[in-house]
Amino acid sequence: MVLLLAGCTKLDTTTIGSEFIPNVDNVYVKADTIEIVTSQHILQDSTKLGLLENHVIGSITNDNDFGDTKATLYLQLKPTFFPYYIGKAPKDSIVKADSVVLCLSYKNFWGDSTLPIQLQVFDIPQDVGPKWDVVDSLHSVNYFPSHGGDLLGSKTIDIRTLGQYVKIGKTDSVQNQIRIKLSDEFVNKLFQQDSTNISPKNAFLSDSLYRIFNKGFEVFANSGNALVYVNLNDDNTRLELHYKKRSRNSNDSGYASTVDTTYSAFYFNAGSQYSSLRRSVAANYIQREHRNIDTSNSSIVCIQTTPGTYAKLKIPALDTLRNIVVHRAEIQIQGIESSNAENFSAPAFLYVDLVDSGVNKWKPVYYDLNPNSAYDPDFKLSGYPFFPLNGQVDIGYFGGNLRNQTGRPYYAINITRYVQQLVTKRMRNYEMRLFAPNNFSYPQYSSAIIPYYNAIARGRVKIGGGAHPDPAYRMKLRIIYSEIK
Repeated sequence: MVLLLAGCTKLDTTTIGSEFIPNVDNVYVKADTIEIVTSQHILQDSTKLGLLENHVIGSITNDNDFGDTKATLYLQLKPTFFPYYIGKAPKDSIVKADSVVLCLSYKNFWGDSTLPIQLQVFDIPQDVGPKWDVVDSLHSVNYFPSHGGDLLGSKTIDIRTLGQYVKIGKTDSVQNQIRIKLSDEFVNKLFQQDSTNISPKNAFLSDSLYRIFNKGFEVFANSGNALVYVNLNDDNTRLELHYKKRSRNSNDSGYASTVDTTYSAFYFNAGSQYSSLRRSVAANYIQREHRNIDTSNSSIVCIQTTPGTYAKLKIPALDTLRNIVVHRAEIQIQGIESSNAENFSAPAFLYVDLVDSGVNKWKPVYYDLNPNSAYDPDFKLSGYPFFPLNGQVDIGYFGGNLRNQTGRPYYAINITRYVQQLVTKRMRNYEMRLFAPNNFSYPQYSSAIIPYYNAIARGRVKIGGGAHPDPAYRMKLRIIYSEIK
């Protein structure tokens, strides 16, 4: 017997979802849509980027629907050995210091590539405090060590030209690299630190002394309408020291008569390289304006990839379901028109989890994240993880990937097994959180960071809420089931 579903449309027979049911005579399949009550919220985000992940720099200033975004990068680039000397050999004679160039390995962008971006480089002040240079923890996107160090250099870049080759010196060339020349004052200070100079406080003598000399760099976007993604651990990210030198003769009788123009480089040490040295640190501060976010408006929901926004979902009618076999239950999410969508694309993936007890406390949805990996979101069953093994969500089953329907973004998330357990075992009908994560964690169970499939801050989408006036855009739970007579 099936009780009347509050908020449901009229029951109808259908062949939709027939691939999910056994081929048995006298099985009558029905379909229905169940109302979802939605509300809009700003994510109290503590996302932490791994050192091997792409980081983001940029400025979005022309997104009328979602507001401005500022992304600032902080990083350390250090010598690859200590005591460090400038030159290919410790006895090279440095004839002249030419320049120092901060290089960042460019990967991709999000936003409007036609507008130039001015990047500014500042040094991180010496009095930044102890939290910045802590190597055994990652900084969240809410953290920044400082702003207001000395301006070391600036460069206006055209995203469309970053794939072109740029010549370095006489023989080398590079592409997909952002190059920012630093000031002559910084060049002079840096070259004076050569460990061949006699000084007990010389910065090139040890890692700890170098970190006193240079806490790192802040890279800030002063203009533009896009986010640029860079990788710190790539060899294209480096600090190039360009100079002229004479090499020591092989018999140590003096220096060669010819002067060579060359460069040496400092790199970002994420732990996989130069493991004998203290690891570099980084932070990626991302500030959102959150324009037009109305927590009382459930007709339209705005989802920004973390750090961003989320929707809270309630499905009261699930409490009334009785005596059915659920063949398919999916949350259907339809995008609606938004301004400048040609530049600001939708998130590649949405994800849903459950509102746990307590404020801002969440847990994974039961059963449906990966049907081939047993897990227990309550973390009570002995031997079972609270999340699928190795953090693997089966997107092919669970869904949440971006699709296109009637020319607009569309998502579907499969919660079939969870709904069946609500019917069969009368489990608690939890509220849900819908968002577009780069990564997430469930700290009540573990400090582990679970990576997801969205680049940080990449993607935003307006979707129909549960109270949207047009039923075609209204968020809903589509359920296909059979009655048990």
